[in-house]
This record gives sequence, structure tokens and C-alpha cells, in this order.
Amino acid sequence: MLRLSALYRYPLKSGKGEILQQIDLDKLGLDGDRRWMLVDEASGRFLTQRAVAQMSRLSALWNAEGGLTLSAPGHASIDIALPGHDAELRGVTIWRDTLRVPDAGDAAGAWVSAFIGKPTRLVQVPLDRARTTQSGFGKDDDQVAFADGFPLLLIGQASLEDISQKVGRPMEMLRFRPNLVIDGSEAYAEDGWKRIRIGDVEFRVVKSCSRCILTTIDPQTGERSHDREPFASLQKYRSTEDGAMFGQNLVNDSNGRLEVGMPVEILE
Repeated sequence: MLRLSALYRYPLKSGKGEILQQIDLDKLGLDGDRRWMLVDEASGRFLTQRAVAQMSRLSALWNAEGGLTLSAPGHASIDIALPGHDAELRGVTIWRDTLRVPDAGDAAGAWVSAFIGKPTRLVQVPLDRARTTQSGFGKDDDQVAFADGFPLLLIGQASLEDISQKVGRPMEMLRFRPNLVIDGSEAYAEDGWKRIRIGDVEFRVVKSCSRCILTTIDPQTGERSHDREPFASLQKYRSTEDGAMFGQNLVNDSNGRLEVGMPVEILE
């Protein structure tokens, strides 16, 4: 039987992940997932572990008020309030999208600038300012917060075990930053799924996930692997004209609640 074996949330884009037992869904995926982002103060360009590897050590925990608690080695933690309706809007760029979203304020800006080592701002995206998903996939009204292209990422546990075997050592699931992990399927079975149901929520499988050098960053230390693994192995045996694929992007068709252990049904 297929089951939901793990849930992960990443409140801050490219920050540390949270391991969850249950979570509600909204229009943008898991409640609170990648609703916050760091941007270069001058350009508004988004920052991730691809260029700033130490972000893997930045803990950003979602709190009950909808705000964020930031902490990192060598830095005192700070509580950031959810920006109000009167918050300053900042122009930001994420991939090809440009949008204006609430800035978290000067105290937050000073903290993240000290951590990153250059002038940086923290921004948040409310539901009414969300982006549309990658063109050509899914429906025209599908939306996403600050995730790269789609609200949710799913990976099969057997797929992780397969890449670990190829690399020759265990690979941490958090290297691949999924939201949902499915146990009980064969390796890469998720490549063939089109629609699934978990609990009362149906999901559309809209696009394979093209991986990048971020997978080589150890999620605990922030250090890159000397042999470029697991990215090097993915390029050898999971390569397509669109990149090295691992995992599937999803869109949820309704709100609801997910809980680890729930059965997973393949609808199509």
C-alpha cells in the first residue's frame, strides 16, 4: 500500500526545512510553505543556496501568528511579524517573474544582512499577490508562492534509495527539498502518475522536477560535496533535454489536511 511517509515545509525559500506530522493546505500548497524570501536589497533579485550556500544553516520557523522566527549559528534568534496591510511593498524578481510584495521591515533587514554579509531584505507573499505557475503546465489559474515553479514537490522513498545506491552512500532526502514523500512504490513510479489522492485532497502531477547544483549541498553543514554528488549521478542516468529529473511537481485541487501515514491513491 502506498502511504504518505513524510511531510516537509520550508517557510523561507532556501532556508532549513521543517519536519511535520500534519499540515493544512491552501491555494498555494502547504500552509506557510515558501511564503518568505531573501532578496538583494539593491536589485530585488532572489537569493538561494545556489549562490549563498550558508542559507542551508538558516532556520526559519513558521509561528502561530503567521510570522517567522529566524536563527542561525552565531546569531541570536529574532521573531519577525507577518507584514500588515500597510507594509512597504518591495519590487522583487524570482526567475522570470517580477512582483511587488510586503517587506518585513528594517529590523528583519538588518538581521538577514548580517547573516548574508551584504545588504539584504526579507519579503513575504500574501495569497492575493501570488505568482502564476510555470506557463504551459497545469491550469491558467494555478498559483505559487516563492517556490521555483509549482506549489508542491513529491518524491518516492524508493527513488531516494535508488540514487543513494548509484552514488554509493546514503543521500539525505532534504537535499532534494520535497514537500511530500511517498513510501510503498517502486523507484520513479511517480514519473508515471497524473493524478493522486491523499486523504480528501486530489493533486495533479504537472511536471517533472529538473535538478541543479543545490542537491550537492549538505543540508546540515552547508558544504558542497567534493564529487558533485548526487547531481553528477542524476546527470548520467536521469538526464533529459530539460535537465536531470528527480521528483514530480504537484498542484493541489482543493484545501484540506494531510497527515503522515495517510494512504495514497493513484487516480490516473
